[in-house]
Amino acid sequence: RPVTAAEQQCLTFNSLAIDPIRREVTLESQLVPLTALEFDLLHFLASHPGRVWRRTELIQKVWDYEYVGDQRVVDVHIGQIRKKIEIDTNQPTLIQTVRGVGYKFEPPATDSESGEEQLV
Repeated sequence: RPVTAAEQQCLTFNSLAIDPIRREVTLESQLVPLTALEFDLLHFLASHPGRVWRRTELIQKVWDYEYVGDQRVVDVHIGQIRKKIEIDTNQPTLIQTVRGVGYKFEPPATDSESGEEQLV
C-alpha cells in the first residue's frame, strides 16, 4: 500500500525519536535495536498517541494480514519494545496497558508542560 506523508514524518517525544524513512528509533541519541515488527508496532502506536487499540486491531493494522493464532503475540512484542525503550518495564510510561482493552502510546509531558517537578 502507498505510504502517506504523515507516515513519513519523524516522531519525537522528548528523548525518543522514531524515523520511519530510515526505520530507526533513538533514545537519548542512542540507536535502539528493534526488529522490523517491533518498529512497525511502536511507530503505529506512536502515530496515534492516546488512542487505545485492541489486540485484534493491532494485529490487523500492523501485521497487515489475517493472523490466525494467539492474540497474545501482541503482548510478547509489546514486552520486547518496553525492554528497549522504557526506564522501568514494571511501570511503563510510553506504551501503557489498558486493562481489558489493549494498549496505547502515551507521549511524555514535555519539560515545559511538566513544570520540572523538584524534590523539596
